[in-house]
Amino acid sequence: MKHRFALAAAALAFTTTVQAETVYVTADRLLEVETGSFVEAPLVTVVDGRIASVESGGTAPDNAQIIDLSGHTLLPGLIDMHVHLDGRPEYGGYSSLQFTDRFSTVLAVANAGRMLRAGFTTVRNLGDENYNVAGVDQGIGEGWIAGPRIVNANYSLGATGGHCDSTFLPPSFEAVSPGVGDSPDELRKRVREQRKYGAEVIKACATGGVFSRNTAPGIQQLTLDELTAIADEAHFWDLKAAAHAHGAEGIKAAIRAGFDTIEHASFADDEAISLAKERGTYFSMDIFNTEYTLSQGAANGVLEENLEKERMVSQAQRDNFRRATLAGVKMIFASDAGVMPHEDVGGQFRVMVEYGMTPLQAIQAATVNAADALGQAGQVGTLRSGAWADMIAVSGNPLTDVGELADVDAVIKGGERVN
Repeated sequence: MKHRFALAAAALAFTTTVQAETVYVTADRLLEVETGSFVEAPLVTVVDGRIASVESGGTAPDNAQIIDLSGHTLLPGLIDMHVHLDGRPEYGGYSSLQFTDRFSTVLAVANAGRMLRAGFTTVRNLGDENYNVAGVDQGIGEGWIAGPRIVNANYSLGATGGHCDSTFLPPSFEAVSPGVGDSPDELRKRVREQRKYGAEVIKACATGGVFSRNTAPGIQQLTLDELTAIADEAHFWDLKAAAHAHGAEGIKAAIRAGFDTIEHASFADDEAISLAKERGTYFSMDIFNTEYTLSQGAANGVLEENLEKERMVSQAQRDNFRRATLAGVKMIFASDAGVMPHEDVGGQFRVMVEYGMTPLQAIQAATVNAADALGQAGQVGTLRSGAWADMIAVSGNPLTDVGELADVDAVIKGGERVN
């Protein structure tokens, strides 16, 4: 009997040993995004998809599996905190109505792959339809398709007739978003419904927006009581809460209600900026997509009323991005991909630097800051021991040319090279 137990224990130990996959990643240098310092000649040891160690000048064992990125700088995989994977800017206005509902799911599959290859190994999907992205997330998890790690909101919550409702169709369609609620209790229930179907973050529309009809971006659309109910309920279920808010009053109401991130923050005034800094609320400002919208939107079918709202918002948002950065508000990278092509969002780093950030601050917004805002500090957005082995490689020095991040040379997710 003892002999059989000993054999079984030995077999189990052998099985455990051979199942642990070890990969080594080498490069010329590695950027520690927490400090802005470089590790020269790094050897990153990856065990079962997570970083086991990072050392300078180390040597991999003979016959080891090595990802050799000589001539490159390693950084953590990038994090985009505001995307819409099931949308494409090529289908603006009413043009998307020519396709079946499942067409959006196909777009989400393609967009997930494009964002991963662009170096974004984690994304936060803030609003979709028909639970498209929940299915894509499951497909990625099961290994059927390639894509980033997704923190998904499902339907966005909002008021009847507000930015997060269905606002493009006439009354005969009786089109209402499943995320709509018109009282604190109704909106608490909407939080529970989205969580029931897999939401990992809750998004609410505190103000009007650019790409809806009959809504003004600066006007508040949910009361403080309603916003507080959403944030409280999200936090009760251990979920983060994100507030779409362009106008100053809506921004301040969402901060006071306890939302973790403010999306867009276009018309933030001095009080809103001060309040965000005091409360530790993150601003999530998409300051790159305006060029695409204003140059390509009309050809894509975007209505003139939506283009006019974009003209009204765009420069104010960029100016307030600079003001918030200089004031010390915590900032995270957010592209609103779907409004612009997902594969091009790395171009935003250049604009972030143009409007007041250092290259390191811009990189931190898409790594350690974003990870903290997700509640995943130490898991993503870093190349330290214990984190997922998600990393990118660029040929130059991103601290002197942040534009390197617009065209990454290699992408690794969970210790596997995907690009």
